[in-house]
Amino acid sequence: MKEIKIPELAESITEGTIAEWLVKKGDKIEKGDPVVELETDKVNVEVNSDYAGVITEIVSEEGDDVEVGDIIAKLDENGEASGDSASEEETSKEESKEDKKEDKKEDKKEDKEEEIIEDKDESPKKEEKKESNETSKGDVIASPAARKRARELNIDLSSVNPRDPLGRVRPEDVEAAAKGESEEKSSKPAKKEEKKESAKTEFDKPVERVKMSRRRQTIAKRLVEVQHEAAMLTTFNEVDLTNVMKLRSERKEKFIEKHGVKLGFMSFFTKAVVGALKEFPLLNAEIQGKELVLKKFYDIGIAVSTDDGLVVPVVRDADRLDFAGVEREIGNLGKKARDNNLALDDLSGGSFTITNGGTFGSMLSTPILNAPQVGILGMHNIQKRAMVMPDDSIEVRPMMYLALSYDHRIVDGKEAVQFLVRVKQLLEDPYDLLLEG
Repeated sequence: MKEIKIPELAESITEGTIAEWLVKKGDKIEKGDPVVELETDKVNVEVNSDYAGVITEIVSEEGDDVEVGDIIAKLDENGEASGDSASEEETSKEESKEDKKEDKKEDKKEDKEEEIIEDKDESPKKEEKKESNETSKGDVIASPAARKRARELNIDLSSVNPRDPLGRVRPEDVEAAAKGESEEKSSKPAKKEEKKESAKTEFDKPVERVKMSRRRQTIAKRLVEVQHEAAMLTTFNEVDLTNVMKLRSERKEKFIEKHGVKLGFMSFFTKAVVGALKEFPLLNAEIQGKELVLKKFYDIGIAVSTDDGLVVPVVRDADRLDFAGVEREIGNLGKKARDNNLALDDLSGGSFTITNGGTFGSMLSTPILNAPQVGILGMHNIQKRAMVMPDDSIEVRPMMYLALSYDHRIVDGKEAVQFLVRVKQLLEDPYDLLLEG
């Protein structure tokens, strides 16, 4: 019998949730066949079998949380598919039925023996109880009418509180005791029901409870951790995109013919960020213990929204790619994210992140850092606004607010502001940027 375990997935991933079983008990599989889809913090991955054989047991069900090394299924290398397992199940079912019948017979026999023993044992106890009750009743001072009423209502006289100063129990005392006992009995179930109802309902109106996906749980956890650990600040500026839009309009047809991809906004922003990072390297760093790690590479994360939450695939070596290469890579990663086909390598690393809330209509926001990175650029919606030009004339220009969130533990305010100004300058004069790119 072999065991299928959760393998080592990646350095930062130690657990996941079983999203879907791709096989069932009794299925015959070959070595390397995918058996289960696992939902991790970052992506869904398939777990393959290291052995060939027949699945004899599914240990973990869909929705279960599992860790690296956990056994999720068992496999018989010499087993036969479905048929044998089905006949074995039938045999075991028949055997269990016979066992149950025998157990029932034994249980009935034992029950009868216990009843006989209990009857023998209880008779002296009943006599003792009767005597003790009579004794306690005899010690109580009560009128004959009170004793008669107590017998009728099955009330123990020793439990009655007399109102007579001399302690004599009267019929009205017995009536009061009987009334109090019945009220107590009727109130107990009501209290239980009330408690049960309050435990069930936390809201006065209908609600729906939906279990958070592992990815959403991780996003929530990490966003809170970043705000607790980093000294996060945000600085803002605005950029005039007139020249970018003009350049895109002039080159878009030839660009598509030559490269097979559209010339979008993201390549301009990616290239502008890389240029600014080269001038302000602390925004391309991270803290490790008591050291600053200054990265000499430019792997730019591009935030992508999916149905399962935000993911940040990474454009590797963005400084070495031309505009077409950046656009092509962003397009490929975006499609993989939406199709839920991202690999762990697509998400690992990254030195700086760009997020574009403008695609959803956002005018202004304060993006949260993608730890352990120390900088993230937020793009927003493009709006035409009346702007005062250097010669005091007023023109309508396509403007965008930019937001840079940064970790103040590494980056000072002056450096953050200058970085954002440099991004603005590169975008407002994109011809050089395009040529250099």
